[in-house]
Amino acid sequence: MSMRAKAKPEAEAITTEMTGAEVLIHSLKKENVEVLFGYPGGAVLPIYDALYRSPIKHILSKHEQGSIHAAEGYARVSGKPGVVIATSGPGATNLVTGITDAMMDSLPLVIFTGQVASTVIGTDAFQEADIMGITAPITKHNYQVRDVQDLPRIIKEAFHIASTGRPGPVLVDIPKDVANKTISPDYDSTIHLPGYQPTFSPNILQIKKLADAVGQAKKPVILAGAGILHANAGKELLTFTEKNKIPVVNTLLGLGSYPGQHPLFLGMGGMHGTYTANMALYECDLLISIGARFDDRLTGNLAHFAKNAVVAHIDVDPAEIGKNVPTQIPIVSDAREALRKLVDVDSETPDTEEWRSQLTENSKNYPLWKKTNTDEFLPQQVVELVHEYTKGDAIITTDVGQHQMWAAQYYAFTDANRWVTSGGLGTMGFGFPAAVGAQLAFPDQTVVALTGDGGFQMTLQELSTLQELNLPVKVVIMNNHTLGMVRQWQEAFYEKRYSHSLLPVQPDFVKLGEAYGIKSYKVTTQEEARGVFEEAFSHRDPVLIDCRVSGKENVYPMIAPGKGLHQMIGVKP
Repeated sequence: MSMRAKAKPEAEAITTEMTGAEVLIHSLKKENVEVLFGYPGGAVLPIYDALYRSPIKHILSKHEQGSIHAAEGYARVSGKPGVVIATSGPGATNLVTGITDAMMDSLPLVIFTGQVASTVIGTDAFQEADIMGITAPITKHNYQVRDVQDLPRIIKEAFHIASTGRPGPVLVDIPKDVANKTISPDYDSTIHLPGYQPTFSPNILQIKKLADAVGQAKKPVILAGAGILHANAGKELLTFTEKNKIPVVNTLLGLGSYPGQHPLFLGMGGMHGTYTANMALYECDLLISIGARFDDRLTGNLAHFAKNAVVAHIDVDPAEIGKNVPTQIPIVSDAREALRKLVDVDSETPDTEEWRSQLTENSKNYPLWKKTNTDEFLPQQVVELVHEYTKGDAIITTDVGQHQMWAAQYYAFTDANRWVTSGGLGTMGFGFPAAVGAQLAFPDQTVVALTGDGGFQMTLQELSTLQELNLPVKVVIMNNHTLGMVRQWQEAFYEKRYSHSLLPVQPDFVKLGEAYGIKSYKVTTQEEARGVFEEAFSHRDPVLIDCRVSGKENVYPMIAPGKGLHQMIGVKP
């Protein structure tokens, strides 16, 4: 009896016929996909027909860029792959910005694009685009399915590649005739990728070498990047730093990997990092980089970067080690595994008391600052109010520019996966749809889209998605009537020639929000903002708040192009 009960499902799996589109949907269910972001079109109609009968939740964005940025937000806070579907041609090419963004910021995405029928590929058929060629440099891997029998294997491999090692986007291109073909699928559970074997555990000899260097250091500092978050290594990082009393600097994308109020935390480093963090990176004698890639906005002029330090670099991607900064102690490993081994190694504890005292003095003498003798509504005050009314416990998404830097500086993140921003690519229009994805990943969390008036107008059509789903995202527009960071650079480096960076004409954002059925407010003073914020954060409905802030503020500190970390401008004692 029991033998027949076991044999029956196997027989059904072999004899049940499915179209390629149905195989895709079934495979997504096997990968535990709960949310799918997409937009239909001719080449994916078979897939959408199969999706019609599926329990998977489909989020219809209002533009494919909205789909992929929402998937990025979902992936960033949940750790699960964000799944996207788009049609051929313009549908696929509209995803390119988001794919590149995910590639640079190591976000796991699996993207399915429709393609014209196999028989006409290469003939410039209607809505044909060579998405394989276009995305080869901006994906971790991409596939074009020519044989429907390969579809179950390819989908399984795509999810595996996207979410293991250094996460990243994987694209699967499916011709329309492949989606229509009927097969009896074979869902082989094994993955055989001899050319893809990411290193997970560190070399113990390198771990001991680093532990010895820690014991001898007088001025050690840890640079904690997004790799800490991807590896869920925050607890291990805290244990290691407290054991050895080593100060911590975060990269922009690493914010939240270390408690923002911890006495060992020095703040964010880089172009708009704190004075204390940047001077620690400049003066240290041992720099331990974990899950960070030493990008130019962090390092400034490499000739001045950690020039007196022994550099140790822990990264799951071997291509990053030594790419930008010469490294004496390379460790290829998952961040959590490396930190666990470091904690377990029997080694000397460094004497960092004098170093920490020096850094504490720096923090006291050179804090972040803003105007105090003004009646203007300052953008920094907006961030402080959001922090106050969310009790520092919101998921914050941003676009790119001044508001992004102020959010990074003034919203002290105490927990992991609360900070969602575009780092490497610097994508305007990212923040609002990313908030949609983050809210879908965690429906009960407070999600705030902190955005600028310029970036918001790039993807504001996703207000319709908030309306349709009644997602309780709080959209806070830091409206300074300028492309703020462009204006700041024109002021500093182009003799105040504000070429097309001022935005005197804008839509009425309040009326715009109300047109989508969203409660909307305009505030012009800090006092007005307090009343509106108290109301907005007291309920679970979507809200839009147009904060009219000073358009003359600049983000400081700042490191000018070509300068070192010690050559900050805008630092005030």
